[in-house]
Amino acid sequence: MGSYSILHLSKGKIPFLLKKEKQNNNFKAGGSVSYSKRFSRDMANEDEPKNHLLGIRNLSHKTLLQSDALYQYILETSVYPREHECLKELREMTEKHPRNLMATPPDEGQFLSMLIKLINAKNTLEIGVYTGYSLLSTALALPPDGKILALDLNREFYELGLPIIERAGVAHKIDFREGPALPFLDQLLKDENKKEQFDFVFVDADKNNYLNYHKRVIDLVKVGGMIGYDNTLWAGSVAVPPDAPMMDYVKPLRGYVMEFNKYLAQDTRIEICQLPVGDGITLCRRII
Repeated sequence: MGSYSILHLSKGKIPFLLKKEKQNNNFKAGGSVSYSKRFSRDMANEDEPKNHLLGIRNLSHKTLLQSDALYQYILETSVYPREHECLKELREMTEKHPRNLMATPPDEGQFLSMLIKLINAKNTLEIGVYTGYSLLSTALALPPDGKILALDLNREFYELGLPIIERAGVAHKIDFREGPALPFLDQLLKDENKKEQFDFVFVDADKNNYLNYHKRVIDLVKVGGMIGYDNTLWAGSVAVPPDAPMMDYVKPLRGYVMEFNKYLAQDTRIEICQLPVGDGITLCRRII
């Protein structure tokens, strides 16, 4: 594949594979250059003829997220204008946090909100909360009597976003539990009445335990219910050789993510759809 590096944008969590000799740092959100000019300049730096026709070249590259300029266009055209004021406040607060890469990007939050409404979810589970962008997106999408069981190791991060969640008027929908998720899930499974109780489960936690989470939440979600696993493309590392240059946080967990993806692909209890939203999200619909 030549000499590649993996770039993980902090604001968008959109991974890019960039040839080192071709990296272009001209695209900045809020710059004065128009989208069309930025996109054209971006495309001109690809290993393609300068008269390249825009469009899908083949099915294996059926994606439009080819540049930061295009991603910013999506955000500023379709996401930010519809973003709830409290979500915006939480996003901007989280961007200043040193661990902001853990946050759900706003386009993915919008996607989750739409999904919650499409399946008429009422009772949900979230594993991995951080400051709560995905949690607030879900809470705002749920009906007034909807509930979210939220699990995270760190209450401190959750409490950073809690005042904003309270101002949004949805804190009453959230049951936050601090501590390791696996023992808590095991306790739920001991009670037959707790099984098949959730309409939707969202997992954005320790990637080395994704398979362990799946083996538990599959029995906690209803037949016909959905599970969403975040970061299943893991900064694009799943599609490059193991010796490709990667950021320090990427390589140790790459194998776990790839193993998990293979497991989901052969799990006959679910239907799956893997989407290049954010850092990759895999949706699973339980069918048996």
